[in-house]
Amino acid sequence: HIRQLYALVSETLRYSPVLEKLLAGAALLQAEKKLPPQLAKVLVYDLLFGKGLKCGGRWKLVARRHRARLEAELARLKVQQKVSRNEDLLAPAQAASPGAPQVPRYVRVNTLKTCVDDVIDFFKRQGYSYLGQAASMEDLRALSGKKFLLDLHLPELLVFPPQTDFHDNLLYTSGHIILQDKASCLPAFLLSPAAGSHIIDACAAPGNKTSHLAAILKNKGQIFAFDVDTKRLATMNTMLMRAGVTGFQLAQQDFLTVDPADPKYSKVTYILLDPSCSGSGMVNRVPREEAAPSAERLQALAGFQRKILSHALSFPALQRLVYSTCSVQREENEDVVHAVLQERGSAFRLVNAFPSWPCRGLAAFPGAESCLRASPADTLTHGFFVAVLERLGEVAAAPSSLPAAAEENRQQGEGAAPKKRKRKKQREN
Repeated sequence: HIRQLYALVSETLRYSPVLEKLLAGAALLQAEKKLPPQLAKVLVYDLLFGKGLKCGGRWKLVARRHRARLEAELARLKVQQKVSRNEDLLAPAQAASPGAPQVPRYVRVNTLKTCVDDVIDFFKRQGYSYLGQAASMEDLRALSGKKFLLDLHLPELLVFPPQTDFHDNLLYTSGHIILQDKASCLPAFLLSPAAGSHIIDACAAPGNKTSHLAAILKNKGQIFAFDVDTKRLATMNTMLMRAGVTGFQLAQQDFLTVDPADPKYSKVTYILLDPSCSGSGMVNRVPREEAAPSAERLQALAGFQRKILSHALSFPALQRLVYSTCSVQREENEDVVHAVLQERGSAFRLVNAFPSWPCRGLAAFPGAESCLRASPADTLTHGFFVAVLERLGEVAAAPSSLPAAAEENRQQGEGAAPKKRKRKKQREN
């Protein structure tokens, strides 16, 4: 499963400094010269910190052969650092770089299955302390222990201290909550489709944004989701079913091969486009520096991104499109949007989306400040970029700078009391 594999790799990277000490102390790489260092870390993490080895073959035998020595080295490390829990070993590694921003754990409430009030009550019964809606970014930075907040920007997003783990929590396993970074929630939130709309999610897997779109639609509408990988689509289908999403069609197809003139898509008025990118905005989720993408790779990616954005804008009924990447590179972001607007500027315009968002696009062209950026330092999220495009002309909707949901939430943040939601019955066992 992609989600499980992703969680394993993420946790391995989080424990990387500890794993390096264990490998060195147990001399595992010296004893097993053919074992790649990164694979060794994954094996040791799964053996000592995870849920047990899932692999088979000779690598499993290698890990088991050195198990006693690794466990002894782990015990010695705990004694040396005067800790009793595995998690406490992380503290020294984090303290080594106090200036590095820590991204909170964001939890999106899946309103297809529950409501914010019920989820807050659930966490309170689990011993968490609810501090209300955040008033500033400083409130998010100050989170610690078992305290949590309602986000100051997004109305259905709860915020917990960094590295809070909910993968085994009942609400997560039942699909009542989605573990999704705040920046990753922006595309669907800013697309803000009306209930009953037909939407294309052009590069959909693993499906978090798709489920977010369905929640905004209240399952009243049609979502066409595309991805070229069969296994990713199968995993996505399972996730969407667990989240209670209906009214969606998954297609194993390259979005560039989809015919905009096909009558099937004649009512598509919204498109969410989150294409393949360098992923350079994601490096801050791991405790080590990653090499910047090469100029050749950026050029190739940007060429693909311009092509797929231009293709998306060719759908005849399209009214609003959100283009997003998890990249911080100008070549994949502002430059792509600028190039495509120059081609289609007579038909589409860049919307000044979410004016209260603190981090704007780079000054690459006039109006680029209408785009949004996100970063660990400025917005306590992963690095991200979002641009909102709307069709010009008589058929276009009235110009807007903020989705209705965002406007309502902004007003609440300025003093209006949040609306009470009808409480839904929720099983807890």
